[in-house]
Amino acid sequence: MKFCPKCGMALSPTKKEGAVAFICPKCGYELSSKEKEVREIKREKENVVVIGREEQKLRTLPTAKAECPKCGNKRAFYWIVQTRGADESSTQFFRCTKCGYTWREIT
Repeated sequence: MKFCPKCGMALSPTKKEGAVAFICPKCGYELSSKEKEVREIKREKENVVVIGREEQKLRTLPTAKAECPKCGNKRAFYWIVQTRGADESSTQFFRCTKCGYTWREIT
C-alpha cells in the first residue's frame, strides 16, 4: 500500500496509459509506476463454515434438550455463531445426537 506524501491518504491504483498510476483521492497527487511492479490481489468469496466435516465426528460439543425436527430425538449438540453484524443477535446451531441432522435457531 502506498500513501500520499502531501496529505497522508492511501493512494488508489488506477490503470493509465498502459501503466498503473497511484492517485490520491483527496488532493489528486499522482505517482506513476510500471505495471509489472504492481501485484493484483484477488480476494476469494468468503464462505462461512458452520462446522467442518472432521469436527462433525468429534463428540465434544455441549448437549442440550432440543427436539430434532427430522427424527424426534430429544438431545442435540449445540454451538453459537455470530453470522451477521455485531449489533444483531447470534445464531444457535443444533445437531441431533442420533441422526446428525443440523438446524439453526436465531436467538
